[in-house]
Amino acid sequence: MSAFDDLYAANVKFAKRFGHSGLTGRAVRGLAVVTCMDSRIDPLGMLGLKAGDAKILRNAGARVTDDVLRTLVLAVYLLGVERILVVPHTDCGMAKATDSDVHALTLERGVDTRSLEFHTVPDQNEALRHDLIRIRSTPFLPEGIPISGAIYDVHTGRLTPSPH
Repeated sequence: MSAFDDLYAANVKFAKRFGHSGLTGRAVRGLAVVTCMDSRIDPLGMLGLKAGDAKILRNAGARVTDDVLRTLVLAVYLLGVERILVVPHTDCGMAKATDSDVHALTLERGVDTRSLEFHTVPDQNEALRHDLIRIRSTPFLPEGIPISGAIYDVHTGRLTPSPH
Protein backbone atom coordinates (compact mmCIF):
# COMPACT_ATOMS: atom_id res chain seq x y z
CA MET A 1 0.00 0.00 0.00
CA SER A 2 1.40 3.39 -1.05
CA ALA A 3 0.89 6.71 0.71
CA PHE A 4 -0.56 7.93 -2.61
CA ASP A 5 -2.99 5.13 -3.51
CA ASP A 6 -6.03 7.20 -2.50
CA LEU A 7 -4.94 9.98 -4.85
CA TYR A 8 -4.35 7.67 -7.80
CA ALA A 9 -7.74 6.04 -7.24
CA ALA A 10 -9.41 9.47 -7.13
CA ASN A 11 -7.63 10.36 -10.37
CA VAL A 12 -9.15 7.37 -12.14
CA LYS A 13 -12.61 8.69 -11.25
CA PHE A 14 -11.60 12.24 -12.25
CA ALA A 15 -10.28 11.11 -15.63
CA LYS A 16 -13.59 9.39 -16.43
CA ARG A 17 -15.41 12.74 -16.29
CA PHE A 18 -12.51 14.91 -17.52
CA GLY A 19 -13.74 17.60 -19.89
CA HIS A 20 -10.84 20.01 -20.36
CA SER A 21 -8.96 18.36 -23.22
CA GLY A 22 -9.80 21.27 -25.53
CA LEU A 23 -7.99 23.89 -23.43
CA THR A 24 -4.82 25.32 -24.95
CA GLY A 25 -2.82 26.35 -21.90
CA ARG A 26 -3.37 30.07 -22.55
CA ALA A 27 -5.15 32.12 -19.88
CA VAL A 28 -8.59 32.59 -21.48
CA ARG A 29 -9.42 35.54 -19.17
CA GLY A 30 -5.90 36.98 -19.48
CA LEU A 31 -5.30 36.71 -15.74
CA ALA A 32 -2.48 35.51 -13.50
CA VAL A 33 -3.21 35.07 -9.81
CA VAL A 34 -0.43 34.86 -7.23
CA THR A 35 -1.84 33.33 -4.05
CA CYS A 36 -0.87 31.23 -1.07
CA MET A 37 -0.60 27.45 -0.97
CA ASP A 38 -3.08 27.38 1.94
CA SER A 39 -5.55 24.57 1.28
CA ARG A 40 -8.50 26.75 2.37
CA ILE A 41 -8.09 28.85 -0.79
CA ASP A 42 -9.92 27.90 -4.00
CA PRO A 43 -8.35 30.41 -6.41
CA LEU A 44 -10.74 29.75 -9.29
CA GLY A 45 -13.85 29.62 -7.13
CA MET A 46 -13.10 32.79 -5.15
CA LEU A 47 -12.89 34.77 -8.41
CA GLY A 48 -15.74 33.13 -10.30
CA LEU A 49 -13.35 31.50 -12.76
CA LYS A 50 -13.15 28.06 -14.34
CA ALA A 51 -10.35 25.83 -15.58
CA GLY A 52 -8.38 27.54 -18.33
CA ASP A 53 -9.33 31.10 -17.33
CA ALA A 54 -6.18 32.03 -15.40
CA LYS A 55 -2.65 31.07 -14.52
CA ILE A 56 -2.48 30.26 -10.80
CA LEU A 57 0.86 30.69 -9.01
CA ARG A 58 0.92 29.41 -5.43
CA ASN A 59 3.55 29.53 -2.74
CA ALA A 60 3.81 30.00 1.01
CA GLY A 61 2.45 33.47 1.78
CA ALA A 62 1.64 34.47 -1.82
CA ARG A 63 5.05 36.13 -2.01
CA VAL A 64 6.47 37.58 -5.23
CA THR A 65 9.79 35.78 -5.30
CA ASP A 66 12.30 35.62 -8.15
CA ASP A 67 10.63 32.43 -9.35
CA VAL A 68 7.20 34.07 -9.33
CA LEU A 69 8.57 36.95 -11.42
CA ARG A 70 10.13 34.46 -13.85
CA THR A 71 6.81 32.65 -14.13
CA LEU A 72 4.87 35.89 -14.64
CA VAL A 73 7.19 36.84 -17.50
CA LEU A 74 6.52 33.47 -19.15
CA ALA A 75 2.78 33.80 -18.49
CA VAL A 76 2.65 37.27 -20.08
CA TYR A 77 4.76 36.60 -23.14
CA LEU A 78 3.80 32.97 -23.85
CA LEU A 79 0.44 32.25 -22.24
CA GLY A 80 -1.88 35.20 -22.77
CA VAL A 81 -1.68 36.91 -19.37
CA GLU A 82 -2.62 40.59 -19.57
CA ARG A 83 -3.28 41.38 -15.87
CA ILE A 84 -1.94 40.21 -12.53
CA LEU A 85 -3.68 39.85 -9.16
CA VAL A 86 -1.76 39.11 -5.93
CA VAL A 87 -3.92 37.55 -3.20
CA PRO A 88 -2.50 36.76 0.24
CA HIS A 89 -4.99 35.79 2.97
CA THR A 90 -6.01 36.20 6.59
CA ASP A 91 -4.89 33.69 9.23
CA CYS A 92 -1.75 32.86 7.23
CA GLY A 93 0.90 30.69 8.83
CA MET A 94 3.56 32.86 7.19
CA ALA A 95 2.37 35.75 9.37
CA LYS A 96 2.72 33.70 12.55
CA ALA A 97 6.47 33.05 12.39
CA THR A 98 9.67 34.76 11.34
CA ASP A 99 12.42 33.34 9.16
CA SER A 100 14.48 32.96 12.37
CA ASP A 101 11.65 30.94 13.95
CA VAL A 102 11.57 28.58 10.97
CA HIS A 103 15.35 28.16 10.99
CA ALA A 104 15.24 27.35 14.73
CA LEU A 105 12.42 24.80 14.26
CA THR A 106 14.24 22.97 11.49
CA LEU A 107 17.54 23.06 13.39
CA GLU A 108 15.80 21.29 16.30
CA ARG A 109 15.33 18.40 13.85
CA GLY A 110 18.92 18.55 12.68
CA VAL A 111 18.26 20.43 9.43
CA ASP A 112 20.14 23.68 8.77
CA THR A 113 17.98 25.89 6.53
CA ARG A 114 19.95 29.11 6.93
CA SER A 115 20.72 29.15 3.19
CA LEU A 116 16.99 29.56 2.48
CA GLU A 117 14.84 32.67 2.68
CA PHE A 118 11.29 31.85 3.72
CA HIS A 119 9.83 35.33 3.08
CA THR A 120 7.70 35.24 6.21
CA VAL A 121 5.18 38.04 6.58
CA PRO A 122 5.33 40.11 9.77
CA ASP A 123 2.89 42.66 8.28
CA GLN A 124 0.62 41.33 5.57
CA ASN A 125 -0.41 44.72 4.18
CA GLU A 126 3.21 45.85 3.98
CA ALA A 127 4.27 42.59 2.32
CA LEU A 128 1.49 42.95 -0.26
CA ARG A 129 2.51 46.57 -0.92
CA HIS A 130 6.13 45.45 -1.35
CA ASP A 131 5.19 42.61 -3.71
CA LEU A 132 2.98 44.85 -5.86
CA ILE A 133 5.83 47.35 -6.17
CA ARG A 134 8.18 44.51 -7.08
CA ILE A 135 5.96 43.46 -9.98
CA ARG A 136 5.31 47.03 -11.14
CA SER A 137 8.99 47.93 -11.11
CA THR A 138 10.39 44.88 -12.88
CA PRO A 139 11.82 45.76 -16.30
CA PHE A 140 10.73 42.37 -17.65
CA LEU A 141 6.98 42.98 -17.86
CA PRO A 142 5.18 45.37 -20.21
CA GLU A 143 4.85 48.88 -18.85
CA GLY A 144 1.30 49.62 -17.74
CA ILE A 145 0.16 46.00 -17.33
CA PRO A 146 -2.75 46.09 -14.84
CA ILE A 147 -1.60 44.86 -11.41
CA SER A 148 -3.72 44.68 -8.28
CA GLY A 149 -3.77 43.03 -4.89
CA ALA A 150 -6.39 41.97 -2.39
CA ILE A 151 -6.42 40.10 0.89
CA TYR A 152 -8.68 37.04 0.98
CA ASP A 153 -10.54 36.37 4.22
CA VAL A 154 -10.47 32.61 4.79
CA HIS A 155 -13.41 32.88 7.22
CA THR A 156 -15.82 34.80 4.95
CA GLY A 157 -14.57 34.17 1.39
CA ARG A 158 -14.42 37.93 0.77
CA LEU A 159 -11.63 39.87 -0.91
CA THR A 160 -10.51 43.26 0.39
CA PRO A 161 -8.76 45.16 -2.41
CA SER A 162 -5.44 46.73 -1.51
CA PRO A 163 -5.17 50.51 -1.74
CA HIS A 164 -1.62 50.07 -3.16
